[in-house]
Amino acid sequence: MTRSLVTFAAVLLVAVAGCGGSSNESSKNAGSNTTGATPTPTETPSATATATAKSGGGGGETVQLAAPADGSLKFDKTTLDAKAGNVTIDLDNPSSTPHAVAIEGNGVDQSSQTVTASKTSVTADLKPGTYTFYCPVPGHRQAGMEGTLTVK
Repeated sequence: MTRSLVTFAAVLLVAVAGCGGSSNESSKNAGSNTTGATPTPTETPSATATATAKSGGGGGETVQLAAPADGSLKFDKTTLDAKAGNVTIDLDNPSSTPHAVAIEGNGVDQSSQTVTASKTSVTADLKPGTYTFYCPVPGHRQAGMEGTLTVK
């Protein structure tokens, strides 16, 4: 009887270990898309946002803007020029004062993330015309953190 009990325990142990291996394999692949299937909804927004930001009217360009390291409420430029299409404004904010950059005009209203001691950017598909760029942090635009973006 002891021998059959030991055999039963060994078979049970192998069966449990086999189930555990399958469970680990399932959980290891959970959340990864190795089958080539359509991305899950949680993967779609960033992929869509990236595709939207990089596609569109063609042309366009990236322009540089900076805030002063001393935290002053101003940009290093008050005018920017860009070609029509996807225009990106890269903002370098080396200070601990929070800043962001936004574009408005001609039906466009886009803002970047607010950052401190970091860089951020905003991209919009712009047609030829005049737009305003500004810092959307409360009080900053009113203090003078704005300028004119001319798109040709």
